[in-house]
Amino acid sequence: MGALILIVIGAALGWLGTIVLRIEDGRRILGQMLAGTAGSLLAGLFVGNASIVGGVSGTALAWATIGALAAIAAYNLLRRQLAQ
Repeated sequence: MGALILIVIGAALGWLGTIVLRIEDGRRILGQMLAGTAGSLLAGLFVGNASIVGGVSGTALAWATIGALAAIAAYNLLRRQLAQ
């Protein structure tokens, strides 16, 4: 159940990032959502002692949010560097 929560949080943050950045290209929206999901899962695994099968604590959720935001920022920086 914990993994599902982290996936939903990461995907939602990626989607919200596309709204803030006014992205309307479908591939870029999917990329944002995947980056958010990956960051959320990695941070959740790291903070949750590599066990996200059970419940998720508030601390793990906060770090998963930070991880998702960091992954989305890194994705956007990398995408801009490759576009130049």
